Amino acid sequence: MKSQRFFITTLGVLALLTLGLFLFRTPISLAIAERMIVRHLSANPLAELPDGLHVGLCGAGSPFPDDKRSGPCTLVIAGQRQFIFDAGSSTVRNLGRMGFSAGQIDAVFLTHFHSDHIDGMGEFLLQRWVSASNQNPVPVYGPTGVETVVQGIMQAYKLDQGYRVAHHGEATMPPSGFGGTVKSFTPLAQGSVTLLKDADLEITAFTAEHGPIHPAVGYRINYKGRSLLISGDTVKSAIVQAQAKDVDLLLHEALSIPLTNLLEKAADQAGKANLKKIFKDITNYHTTPEQAAEIARDAKVGALLLNHIAPPLPLPGMETAFLGDAGHIYKGKIRVGVDGDFVSMPADSKQIIFSKRF
Repeated sequence: MKSQRFFITTLGVLALLTLGLFLFRTPISLAIAERMIVRHLSANPLAELPDGLHVGLCGAGSPFPDDKRSGPCTLVIAGQRQFIFDAGSSTVRNLGRMGFSAGQIDAVFLTHFHSDHIDGMGEFLLQRWVSASNQNPVPVYGPTGVETVVQGIMQAYKLDQGYRVAHHGEATMPPSGFGGTVKSFTPLAQGSVTLLKDADLEITAFTAEHGPIHPAVGYRINYKGRSLLISGDTVKSAIVQAQAKDVDLLLHEALSIPLTNLLEKAADQAGKANLKKIFKDITNYHTTPEQAAEIARDAKVGALLLNHIAPPLPLPGMETAFLGDAGHIYKGKIRVGVDGDFVSMPADSKQIIFSKRF
């Protein structure tokens, strides 16, 4: 009898608790949300990172829709400085999901001007200005032609700039901080161009082979004994291999020809001649996973992270199919990138630490 009474009493207490939680779910949710928002707005993500070079994928995909991979964007943190390389469709949102803010980005570097690499630029330029009341526009580095991109985006957002200032006031929305400052450069046929250099940090650009898209570039970043190479969009390139020599992390684009051929075949069966032609064409100006692995092996890099993943990989097992023989070619760490991937390379060490920010 005692055990029955205890069981009935426990059920009654649980029922009352459940009813209380149901009745007060809205104020409880609001209280939790308030604490979360305050914690997020007060956070300093750099404080939790060791001094070094850190890489986050705010976009690991290509123009193909992919639930796991947004348009190309790479966050690079060197000490206390933050940069993004390319600004694809979900740049601002994924920076936020990783715990970082567009308002704290020190500069943008563009590899080329295909739409998937710049279609998040407008939102980024606006949010960088709005979220931190920045008084100076962000420097935007890119090869010749970047002037057209930046000026065009700023023109498109000109009316919105006026609305924001009128609504919030110049103290909150300093008119001088809107948009980007163009930092154009001419890439060399061989070798690299130095864009930023000080005692600890060096960022250089080199020519990528992405014809008929000219110019197109990749970037190498060196910071306190750690190094990263971003290939940009390119076919397998001796230039990339030379620039990537002995880097800690090679971030290289990759396209699977067998999987893309499946799309071409499907388009043909569906009677979509234009898509069939596009799927065929895109295989001639990208690098396969196996070719990226050959570069990683021959350049003796510390790890290989693949990005600009094409085509999408929506089903289990497709990443293995995507890699093909890459794992047999390069024996180091290989990862097929997804949004939120994060790599830390602490200064003056050999560690390469892979993690997830979301």
